[in-house]
Amino acid sequence: MQSPRERSEVRPRAGWMVMGKRGRPSALDLCRVLAVFLSLFPTVSLQCKILKCNSEFWASTSNSGPEEEFCTALRAYNSCVRRTARTCRGDLAYHSAQHGIEDLMSQHNCSREGPTSQPRARTALPPPPPPLTPDSQERSDGPEMCHYERSLPRNTAPPNYTHCGFFGDPHLRTFGDDFQTCKVEGAWPLIHNKYLSVQVTNTPVVPGSMATATSKLTIIFKNFQECVDQKMYHAETDELPAAFADGSKNGGDRHGANTLRVVEKVPGQHVEIQARYIGTTIVVRQVGRYLTFAVRMPEEVVNSVEEGDDQDLYLCLHGCPANQRIDFRNFKARSAEAQSTGRPRSTAAQGFTYQSAKAKCKERLPVEDLYFQSCVFDLLSSGDINFTMAAYYAFEDVKMLHSNSKRYHIYEKDSFLNNAPQRGKDFLSLLLLNVLAVLLWIECCTAHL
Repeated sequence: MQSPRERSEVRPRAGWMVMGKRGRPSALDLCRVLAVFLSLFPTVSLQCKILKCNSEFWASTSNSGPEEEFCTALRAYNSCVRRTARTCRGDLAYHSAQHGIEDLMSQHNCSREGPTSQPRARTALPPPPPPLTPDSQERSDGPEMCHYERSLPRNTAPPNYTHCGFFGDPHLRTFGDDFQTCKVEGAWPLIHNKYLSVQVTNTPVVPGSMATATSKLTIIFKNFQECVDQKMYHAETDELPAAFADGSKNGGDRHGANTLRVVEKVPGQHVEIQARYIGTTIVVRQVGRYLTFAVRMPEEVVNSVEEGDDQDLYLCLHGCPANQRIDFRNFKARSAEAQSTGRPRSTAAQGFTYQSAKAKCKERLPVEDLYFQSCVFDLLSSGDINFTMAAYYAFEDVKMLHSNSKRYHIYEKDSFLNNAPQRGKDFLSLLLLNVLAVLLWIECCTAHL
């Protein structure tokens, strides 16, 4: 596999992923694309409890112990996974766990027959780490190629890091610093390149409401040279694991395995995934009932697309489709008008007026930028006060992950200017469609004369 710098030469091309270069796609083409997409990101059953099995196994093996004790925990893990077979069939985490158990059984010479016990966490403290020698960090972290910045040619400019965030009802900050509010109910891909794929699933906050938020998140890290094996991280509401789906916390058995790590910051609330071999840091949080996502990634990794792969459907790169976007300004104007005229508000927004929502958001977000505006929007559209903290933490993640401190805050005027090219494209497309419709009408009329 080539290095990130070598692979960045292939750039994204315009057009929808399911569209060909010319003409309409055939039904077979569409089915093929759909089949590939579904195989990569299947819908996860709400009843699937595979993550509970993973968490229990990892808790029981987090400290080193006798080999037979590990095998006992592994057999218990296998039994737990088998009990989920009916509800988890088709789930990526379930199938990854199955393969992981087979590998661990083989590596540790564990027999399938033998005692099992319910996993229980041991509290024994690990021995203190040995003192670091000058090169011990290098040995533990793997070869140079597994450190993104070290692998770059000498005397080259520092890499340009970009940021994408996805939070709340939901709001998207793209790698290009566009800020959008979107509907995007169901499963949507955020990122897909040669090194990793990220998908979110958004569900309605209130039945019958257009307000949605992220309830599931899947990240697949693809195997890379001598550095890491393929790993999958899957989180959903009330299941924010401190490990990958196979129970491990690093990139596997390769020399650079420690350049991919899951670090639990706050149990059940805040996880950080460090992928140093591609210079990437990912932050996943649960705030209230819903998940937030933030990433820092080098620009050339962002653009390292598979040959022939079209990137227009990936939200972090190009934003939400035009028909999925919600106009902030119109919503704000309608809310203010409803308050001034005394019209009843929606059931979801009961408890918050426009002014009280602003006051609540001001407690955590004193600057009236788009993070503040998104907080107000979420309180009015959902009535869920936890969205205040979702906006707050999203901005905290910006301060940690964004490379340009002058771009932390984004204002409405910035968003308007950033989206001007897209609005121009939309207007041109509409104009061309109208012209085409007129030409077809003239041709039909001529044919009947």
